[in-house]
Amino acid sequence: MANHEIVIQLLPDEYWWGGRVADGTSMPFGKSLFQMNLAVDSGANQASPLLISSKGRFIWSEEPFAFQIDDERLQVESEHAPLIVGEGHGSLKGAYLYAARTYFPPIPSIPEPLLFTAPQYNLWIELLYEPTQEKVLQYARDVLANGMPPGVIMIDDNWHEPYGTWMFHSGRFPQSKQMVEELHTLGFQVMLWVCPFVSPDSITFRKLEPEGILLQDRDGKTAIRKWWNGHSAVLDCTNPQAVAWIQDQLDALRSDYGIDGFKLDAGDLEFYEPDDRSYLKTTPNGQSEAWARVGLKYPLNEYRACWKLAGQPLVQRLKDKQHKWEGNGLDCLIPDGLAQGLLGYAYTCPDMIGGGEFLSFSLEKLDSELFVRSAQCSALFPMMQFSAAPWRVLDSEHLRYCVEAAQLHASFGEEVLELANQAAITGEPILRHMAYEFPEERLETIRDQFMLGSSLLVAPVIVKGARTRQVSFPAGTWVGDDGTIVIGPIKKDIEVPLGRLPYYRKGNRSSP
Repeated sequence: MANHEIVIQLLPDEYWWGGRVADGTSMPFGKSLFQMNLAVDSGANQASPLLISSKGRFIWSEEPFAFQIDDERLQVESEHAPLIVGEGHGSLKGAYLYAARTYFPPIPSIPEPLLFTAPQYNLWIELLYEPTQEKVLQYARDVLANGMPPGVIMIDDNWHEPYGTWMFHSGRFPQSKQMVEELHTLGFQVMLWVCPFVSPDSITFRKLEPEGILLQDRDGKTAIRKWWNGHSAVLDCTNPQAVAWIQDQLDALRSDYGIDGFKLDAGDLEFYEPDDRSYLKTTPNGQSEAWARVGLKYPLNEYRACWKLAGQPLVQRLKDKQHKWEGNGLDCLIPDGLAQGLLGYAYTCPDMIGGGEFLSFSLEKLDSELFVRSAQCSALFPMMQFSAAPWRVLDSEHLRYCVEAAQLHASFGEEVLELANQAAITGEPILRHMAYEFPEERLETIRDQFMLGSSLLVAPVIVKGARTRQVSFPAGTWVGDDGTIVIGPIKKDIEVPLGRLPYYRKGNRSSP
């Protein structure tokens, strides 16, 4: 039986958001049955013990809870901590801002500015488990040769020795320091992929096990957990010595090779058990949070799985999407991105353009239109991230559209950076739900358009073959990317040829 339980009757036309980012396509809740236990599964993405309502209500707890909602009531249960209910905050925005100020106030600093002002280039889909020094350099040179702006370049899995031995593999990266220096000269900053796992047949494991900084199972033995790359031991990041050890490894990469930052992967709930023995008694959620705290030392960071830590200067990428239009594909980017913002994760990044789930990505099945629409959908997110090289997989026409999307993102860079700096003070999302900015206009169920800040309405195309789409314009004057002027409130069908990402500025301010 739960220690804490509340039941709330829904108000007329009341909608709710929150819990897990991965449930974005099910939000807003309140019209059909939905249930979730935040202590069991984070959906391979960010989660937070927060639910917020379009009618200015919220629920918060310091620990995970289970909830069930239908069109009449919301029931929440927690075995771990009290449930706090707030009311009377007027709107979705009012409830969010009160919860943010009270329970996850923003830290007045942001991640590395280059993450916002230029596209990112993650080499996962392009190189998979076979990154090499020359392949990395060639990718960076090709970015510039194709007219795309330099930005952060991320060298993903398998640049290193066994997991936990965070040293460049001497065979694949024989002159790693010189490689980093050349990338810097070309205008890139360099990130490396790391994780909390330690290969159990490595010298590093034999060194760390006696030090007591590896997670133990219920029997007090070193826990060996199955993850997507095999079986490994796991750092116990509730132990300050474990945190000091991993940060020492990362600091050495910065000082010895000039590495700028890190993609800190994994940390998912499924790799921990409720009865694990750790330095501090905690839940799987607590272990996930502890791993995320490791990255707070590094302004250039990225996470995919995270528990709590809203308001902190951590980059939160959407989980891997498949290379398809619907069903964990392009259709999820906007709803999941909106969910990130409403859970307090302002520094959001969509998944890799075209999809980061490598099993669904192949040249034989490549959809060039999907690739372009993915680039356009990402272009006016706070960040955008390429991986599969568009110059390799696309013809000249589709490549041109992707280059234009990259250049568009860079042209908005200073505006996005200004919004990021505001988020560090106010806690507000950068990418915002229409109902967040326009609470009186019945836009709660709109999931295929968004606001960038308070003045830019963005309406990407997420349907295959679409050359028109409907846009919901709130009250006011809206000036389009194509120069058209729309007076709202109105729903209007617009032309969306393949080369167009529609966006509209409120009022008469010109776009970059």
